[in-house]
Amino acid sequence: MSALAQAARPDVRPDLAEVERLLLARWPETRIEPSLDRIRLLLDFLGEPQRRYRSVHLTGTNGKTSTARLVEAVLAASGHRTGRLTSPHLTTIRERIALAGQPIGEGDFVEAWREAEFQAECVDAVMEHPLSFFEMTVAMGYLAFAEAAVDVAVVEVGMGGRWDATNVIDAGVSVILPIALDHTDYLGPTTVDIAREKAGIIAPGSVVVSARQSPEVLEVLQERADAVGARLLVLDRDFAVEDRAPVAGGQRVTVHGLHGIYDGVHLALRGRHQADNAACALVAAEALVGRALDLDAVRRALAGVTSPGRLDVRRGRPTVVLDAAHNPHGARALVEGLDEIAPGHRRYAVVAAMADKDVEGLLRELEPAVTEVVCTANSSPRSMAAADLAAVAATVFPPERVHIARTVESALAVARGRSAAPGAGRESVVVVTGSVATVADAEGLLPASPGPDRTVATPDRPMVQPLPG
Repeated sequence: MSALAQAARPDVRPDLAEVERLLLARWPETRIEPSLDRIRLLLDFLGEPQRRYRSVHLTGTNGKTSTARLVEAVLAASGHRTGRLTSPHLTTIRERIALAGQPIGEGDFVEAWREAEFQAECVDAVMEHPLSFFEMTVAMGYLAFAEAAVDVAVVEVGMGGRWDATNVIDAGVSVILPIALDHTDYLGPTTVDIAREKAGIIAPGSVVVSARQSPEVLEVLQERADAVGARLLVLDRDFAVEDRAPVAGGQRVTVHGLHGIYDGVHLALRGRHQADNAACALVAAEALVGRALDLDAVRRALAGVTSPGRLDVRRGRPTVVLDAAHNPHGARALVEGLDEIAPGHRRYAVVAAMADKDVEGLLRELEPAVTEVVCTANSSPRSMAAADLAAVAATVFPPERVHIARTVESALAVARGRSAAPGAGRESVVVVTGSVATVADAEGLLPASPGPDRTVATPDRPMVQPLPG
C-alpha cells in the first residue's frame, strides 16, 4: 500500500466481509457503461501497475477460466511468478485475484482495496458514472500483481473484450476461446457481432491463439489481426490435439504445439473441450516464451491443474458432478463429458439459471442426456424463479421428467431421492448445472474435491474408471 494512502487512512482497516460489502455496493457487474476512461484514470492514479509485467489476455464464450488456470499452471511450472485474474468467483471473492496459483490472502486483498478505494473516490468525483464492482476488482488485481512482483499476469475478460475493464493491458499474447451466443443484449445478436467485440483484445503486434471457430467468426478475428499486425494461430490449422483418451482422473493428450510436441501428457481435467483448452494454453505459453516448453514442466502443470466447478466430480452415493455450464454451448460440452465419465448412468440434473440466459436452449441440450430434471433457483438475485424454470422445462421434457424444488439444497435432496427410488435401475449420477452461482450453492453442501488424480495412464489402464452409483 502506498505511503500516501496509509497516511490518509491510518484508521480504516475493514475486514474482508466489509470490503466485499463495499465493493458490492458499487455498480454491479451486470450494469454496463461502455468506456475505459474510468479504469484508465484509476490505474493512472495508482501508477499504472499493469505496465510492470507481461500479460496473457483471454476471452471467448466458454472455457476462459479453465484455460486461464492452464496457462497459469504451465507458466508457473516453467519458472514464472504468476498472477491470475478471473471471474466470477465460486466460493470466495479472493479467488478472482490469484498469486502463484493461490487466492490472494485476506490481508493483501483488503490492502489492495484500501489503496484502490482511496484513488477511486477521486475518479468518482470527476466521472459521470462511478467505478463499478468489476472495475474496482480489476484495478485491485493489477495492483496486487505489481506489488507481488509477478512477471506474467494471466487475465480473463469479464464480458466481451473491447470495452471490458481488463482491456487496458497491452497483452503480447491473447487467447480467444470458442465464440457462441451469450450476453446478446450487450454484445449483439449474432456470433459475428460478438466476435467483433471479443476481437477488441487483440493488441498491435501480438500473437493471437484461437480455438476452433466457425468460418464467419474466424474471418472477423483474421481481419482484426491483419489490421493491427498481429499473428493469428488457430486450433486444427496451426496447432492441434493429435491424440486424446479418457483415463482415470482426467485424460491423456498429445498436443502438437507451435514449437514442440507434448506427447502422452496426463491432463487432470475431463472432457474433449478441456483437451482443446490445454492445447490453446500450451501454445499461448510457447508464444510468450518464444520457444518449446520443457516437457517435464508441462507434465507437472497439466497433471496438477484444477478447475473447480467444471466437470468437477464429487464421489459418493450417488456421485455428484458440478458444472457451471450456463448457455447451450457449455451444456453441449457438459453432455459430451458426461458421456465419457458416466456412460450408461442415469442422470438426474439439478438446474438453476439466470433469468437473462437462453434457458430453453440450455435445457434442449440437456434433454437427450438427462433422465429427469429438478428445477430450482440459486442464491443470486438474478436467478430465474424455480416455477418459471419448470414451466420452460415442461416444454422441453415430458412433464413426468420435470420436478421442482425451492432451493439448490432441496433440489439436491430430490435428485438424490429420485436416483435411489425403487425401480430406478442403472447406476446413477446427479449433475448440478446452469450457473456458477448454482455450482457455488451446491459446493458448500458436498465433500471437498480430493484434488487431481495424478495417476499416469498406462496402456493397460487407458479408459476412465466408471463412476460409482
